[in-house]
Amino acid sequence: MEMMPELEAAGEERARLMPFGETLITGTKDQTDGPLKNHRLVTYYGHPNSTNMGILGQMEPDAFMAKLKTQAQAYSNADPFHPAVPTIELIATAAQRDPGSDGNYVRMTSPEQIDKYAKLAEENDALLMLDVQLGKDSVLNQVKSLEKWLKLPYVHLAIDTEFHVGERETPGIDLGQVNGTEIQQAVSYLTKLVEDNNLPDKIVLVHQFTDVALTNKEVIQPTSHVEVALNFDGWGGAAAKMTNYKEYVRNEAVQYGGFKVFYDKDEPVMSPEEVLQLDPAPAVVNYQ
Repeated sequence: MEMMPELEAAGEERARLMPFGETLITGTKDQTDGPLKNHRLVTYYGHPNSTNMGILGQMEPDAFMAKLKTQAQAYSNADPFHPAVPTIELIATAAQRDPGSDGNYVRMTSPEQIDKYAKLAEENDALLMLDVQLGKDSVLNQVKSLEKWLKLPYVHLAIDTEFHVGERETPGIDLGQVNGTEIQQAVSYLTKLVEDNNLPDKIVLVHQFTDVALTNKEVIQPTSHVEVALNFDGWGGAAAKMTNYKEYVRNEAVQYGGFKVFYDKDEPVMSPEEVLQLDPAPAVVNYQ
């Protein structure tokens, strides 16, 4: 069947106006009403007690939020078809080299600090993404510990795979990994949380900077209430980062792609326009 001339012209006009590609990976579907369906998340990552773990800990909250909004607006300007939503990516459980009293090598960020950044997000029409670093604990246990905040309509989940270590291993010394079955348990848990509490649909962002950090990826399946984005998390030269994004995100597709930019480690720091040239265009761009 031939396309009607007016529809063909409309498609050509959209292609002309939208210089960057769609964010949904070819061959996948999004059955949710989640944020990634029509928007892009621009996140600032870190911990309030550390200047070394990301930009979040390097600035006072008001200045941090102003800078985050400016960075998000740059993506909206570059791609107005996917307006960018400023997102606070807060490390909610931080891996430690000390086993701690429970032997899990992880410390939870204080509830008061999580509340502080939840309020900051709400007051600024932003999202909050709670990041778990796992240590020797399970993904599901860490997610359950954050249920109070995950019940808030603007709070989502990120998983740092490299800090999940096994017996006789230490986070930050030994490279950890997460099996995709644990990611899927978190997806299923959040799906039920959405259904049971009549919440807006959620996002699970999975950080990965090397192939061994995330195994059994093929079992990870988005649901009708949870979107999933795989986030390439490495730093360095732009060419190498683009190659790894292709390998870990596009070629091992789940649903959406994410891409991390390091202000202090990348050479050069890619511009929004350069980031959006990736295939697929990242639905989540996080800054550290």
